[in-house]
Amino acid sequence: MEIIHDEEDTRFYMTLDGGEAELTYTITDNGHMDFDHTYVPEQHRGQGIADRLVKEGLEHARACKCMIVPSCPVVEAYVKRHKEYDDIVNWD
Repeated sequence: MEIIHDEEDTRFYMTLDGGEAELTYTITDNGHMDFDHTYVPEQHRGQGIADRLVKEGLEHARACKCMIVPSCPVVEAYVKRHKEYDDIVNWD
């Protein structure tokens, strides 16, 4: 399953049987990526799809030298479990 970054719609998503899974974000006034919402259709939950979307978003932010704001609880939990992203997380 391919993850697509739609910069115009500010989201990362993948098409699944029965819908789309997505990680949405906004760009803050100081240029940070604020990851604010994650959604996975109910029939696809528990398969690691949200983690894949979050990882893709974090890797994109790192490649662009952007800081991130983990507003979404799923993103917050992910970065707390994966300390390798501490350098790009803005907790303010």
